[in-house]
Amino acid sequence: MNDAPAIETIDLSRSFGPVRAVNRLNLTVRTGRIHGLLGPDGAGKTTTLRLLCGALRPDSGRAIVVGIDVVRDPEGVRQRIGYMPQRFSLYGDLTVLENLRFYADAYGVPQAEHAALLTRLLRFSRLEAFRNRRADELSGGMRQKLALACALIHRPQVLLLDEPTTGVDPVSRREFWDLLHEAVHDHGMTVLLTTPYMDEAERCHEVSFMRAGDVLAHGTPRELQRLVPGIVLEIRAEPRHTAEAAIRALPGVRDVHVFGDRLHVIAEPCFDDATLRQSLARANVALHAIRPVAPGMEDIFLYLQRERTTQ
Repeated sequence: MNDAPAIETIDLSRSFGPVRAVNRLNLTVRTGRIHGLLGPDGAGKTTTLRLLCGALRPDSGRAIVVGIDVVRDPEGVRQRIGYMPQRFSLYGDLTVLENLRFYADAYGVPQAEHAALLTRLLRFSRLEAFRNRRADELSGGMRQKLALACALIHRPQVLLLDEPTTGVDPVSRREFWDLLHEAVHDHGMTVLLTTPYMDEAERCHEVSFMRAGDVLAHGTPRELQRLVPGIVLEIRAEPRHTAEAAIRALPGVRDVHVFGDRLHVIAEPCFDDATLRQSLARANVALHAIRPVAPGMEDIFLYLQRERTTQ
């Protein structure tokens, strides 16, 4: 695997009026990796992708994609990337095969290569059986797979995907991720994607957490886990709100995060869970389960946000 960067930004900035959407962003995406951008709405993720594909010009700084400066040669970059925005423009009245042919023509793929290329992409996207179905009759997951196939039609070196699985059912999300890993592993592509799903971040080779247009932290999922100090305990207790208040008041507790019917407690390494059990009993809280867990992406992101806020 080539460790030279496929994407590099240097102090990249872009504002919309008084709002600094991307703020002196320094980001490196290595070749042949899936790199995830995570962050809340307004963190600058979509703006970053639009800057990288040349749809927006930066106010300052540089963006380099596969060795090409995006500002100096945007067309050269577009020839080497596939870009899938949140609302990818499929043509609903065209069939799967007709959409693929349209994008092949739009990207200037030689006519002599169409047959072999379309056959490969239909097989790759698992859409062979639906080749004659109109796009507006496809399920959400199938539409996303077709959109990915269209973005791959000109064999790009880099894929930029903006929340590609939002609104897609869990089975289709898993199938879509299988396709991404296949594109990277078998074809050597580089993928930079944004996602609101923390579990998807754990499928990435590397992750960057964004907030207010800047990177809070980046690294492999395992490297990012080490940023959370101490231990993480997963607790199921009722009533949950009473349990949360009692736990927050304990010495040695750094933070408490609510995940559905569970609490994740970040505590000092020497934290004694016997004290926690006693405190919950005094508060008339029923403790159903307690166990140590590795910090997940959501734990890491919430911790980083809290640390940045309190600095």
